[in-house]
Amino acid sequence: MYSSRFERAMAGLGPEYKRLVAERFVIFKDNCFDARLKTHKLKGKLFGHWSFSLTYSLRVLFCFTEDNAVIFEDVGDHSIYQ
Repeated sequence: MYSSRFERAMAGLGPEYKRLVAERFVIFKDNCFDARLKTHKLKGKLFGHWSFSLTYSLRVLFCFTEDNAVIFEDVGDHSIYQ
């Protein structure tokens, strides 16, 4: 599931980054903790959220629901953690 914020952020990405997101989502669907994604739990005000890496500076912010579904909340640089 995609939040409206995630969809707006995706619309603002260039085609090369959209392609990278699509590639990473294939990996994520197979194993969301695949080492290539560098998936990690967040702390502080984003406690309960997770993130995985697209590039050195780009991240995807997501959370798990109670039934272990995933909601993708944002994509962007480290400012998405603010």
